[in-house]
Amino acid sequence: MERFFKLKENGTTFGKEVIAGLTTFFAMAYIIVVNPDTLSGRAAGVEGQLMPWGAVFLATIIASIIGTLVMGLVANVPYAQAPGMGLNAFFVYTVCLGLGFTWQQTLSMVFICGLINILITVTKIRKFIIKAIPQSLQNAIGGGIGIFVAYIGFLNVSFVNFDSGVPALAILNNPTVWLFLIGLVLTIILLVCKVPGAILIGIVATAVVGIPMGVTTVSSSISFTEACQQLPTTFGAIFTQAGLGSLFTDAAKIPLVLITIFAFSITDTFDTIGTFIGTGRRTGIFSDEDEKAMETKAGFHSKMDKALFADATATSIGAIFGTSNTTTFVESAAGIGAGGRTGLTSVVVAICFALSAFLATFVSAIPTAAAAPALVLVGVMMTSSFKEIKWDDLSEAIPAFFAGIFMALCYSISYGIAFGFITYCLVKVCKGKAKEVHPILWVVTALFILNFVLLALPMVNPPA
Repeated sequence: MERFFKLKENGTTFGKEVIAGLTTFFAMAYIIVVNPDTLSGRAAGVEGQLMPWGAVFLATIIASIIGTLVMGLVANVPYAQAPGMGLNAFFVYTVCLGLGFTWQQTLSMVFICGLINILITVTKIRKFIIKAIPQSLQNAIGGGIGIFVAYIGFLNVSFVNFDSGVPALAILNNPTVWLFLIGLVLTIILLVCKVPGAILIGIVATAVVGIPMGVTTVSSSISFTEACQQLPTTFGAIFTQAGLGSLFTDAAKIPLVLITIFAFSITDTFDTIGTFIGTGRRTGIFSDEDEKAMETKAGFHSKMDKALFADATATSIGAIFGTSNTTTFVESAAGIGAGGRTGLTSVVVAICFALSAFLATFVSAIPTAAAAPALVLVGVMMTSSFKEIKWDDLSEAIPAFFAGIFMALCYSISYGIAFGFITYCLVKVCKGKAKEVHPILWVVTALFILNFVLLALPMVNPPA
């Protein structure tokens, strides 16, 4: 195991990797239930019109296992994969309910999106995009993901809510909020006192405290047997006449199909790139030597090359089983914050996903309030990237602000990157330094602007 994962070389141990894997899993385990709720239409109140809940439940777990194992065993990096939040909502509200495509056709678009991502990874386009991003924006993206991760933690327990139409602090009369605050204080104490495994201990201890409070409860709503019976409904559906067979039969809809595939692809690509830049470079997971290997060697010799390829293949695999875009989860930052540095962390996450299919009742007992403090405090750690930015220089501060802050405000890593790129190009033009902008950055910025224009077309936005 030491020889395969190179634990000593990466400054970690078996114990640290296991704790990191458990931490990442519990931070992202909500996807096991949330993704089926979304893609089955249960969350939108249209259950029965889309995919069966049990089939999506199992497809979510299978896609997460395969994607995460490839990430760990091939790339040897501590990232976990699962169907992405935001992309699943786009799948349901915009494409199915808004544009009127069937779920089989929409899965087919996701499958094609995965193939496109594989193509741009194999041809090194993804790598060139990463190298074209200036250092100031890379630091902004890293800190911005920290804010985004912390914001997710606050939103997951409604500590910040929008019930009155504006952001407001939750009223402290809710046991979930109180459990979150208890967990936050406990985890802060453990971290400041440098207790080994502080984040994981905080999650488990908070879950235990939640039992007498009635927040930690055992759910019996998930049946593994029922899920197995429903999986054939979605598995391979893209290869039927209802899937790829009907996607391009209506000539009038072909432009809309292409626009939708593009929207899936650009969001997936930059969510992943943002996560890698924001977490991998600051922690040394992607070292200077690794980046040089990525630039000078052909094929997939560097960790970054392999990680990008693992992420690219996961989307198409997930679509075959019956779920929306599988992507690298930003919650991986929780495990990285707990000390994860190699693919062993990912393997542990994959094992946890496999067990969750059979032990879903117990996994679902870990309340969101127990995992949310971990996200908030990992976010705090990640904001250290902001210190490298020259905030007294507006030409650097303005793009950095938009790249860093808009992730949370728009609830999207890719949108934050988009506004950072757009304002960076604008600033350079105003200063007469347009030639300093990498050509790839100009192309990507233009594509982002095109994407915003296309999303503004009628019926592309989800219903209110």
